Amino acid sequence: MPENYSDIFIKDIMTQDVITVNENDPIEHIFELFDKYHFNTYPVINNEGKLKGIIDQDIMLEIIMFHHIHCTKHTHMAAVRSLGETAKEIMIPHPVTISPDENLQDAADMMLKHHINRVCVVENDKLVGIISKKNIISELYKRKEAEWWSIFSCCC
Repeated sequence: MPENYSDIFIKDIMTQDVITVNENDPIEHIFELFDKYHFNTYPVINNEGKLKGIIDQDIMLEIIMFHHIHCTKHTHMAAVRSLGETAKEIMIPHPVTISPDENLQDAADMMLKHHINRVCVVENDKLVGIISKKNIISELYKRKEAEWWSIFSCCC
């Protein structure tokens, strides 16, 4: 019988201390973040903490490699981003988001449906965290491990 994970809420397992990019940050700063922290995606916020978009590794690689890719492979967005100087000019606007009050199953379904590894957690338009596949897998593993230990500890 499948497990019911409706009792595990996003707010209880999400990463709250999120490294973000301000929409006015220059591209050089964003490259430094990718080099320093090694995350795949960074949320872009404005001065009020409202989520405005995301910047991922694909965007940064596209910018770096733009002039090395044959022009027939260029897209309009790649051309626009190659000229961008700030996070706002290169970000993906309107990222997939979820409420902190949703449950683990909702987040997992969303990630699988949209083929993404993490979702920005937003409350009242403000970024409050990120939930990743890693967060979900870790939580489920902890629960399974606790279940296994309780089974084996009573038998020995």
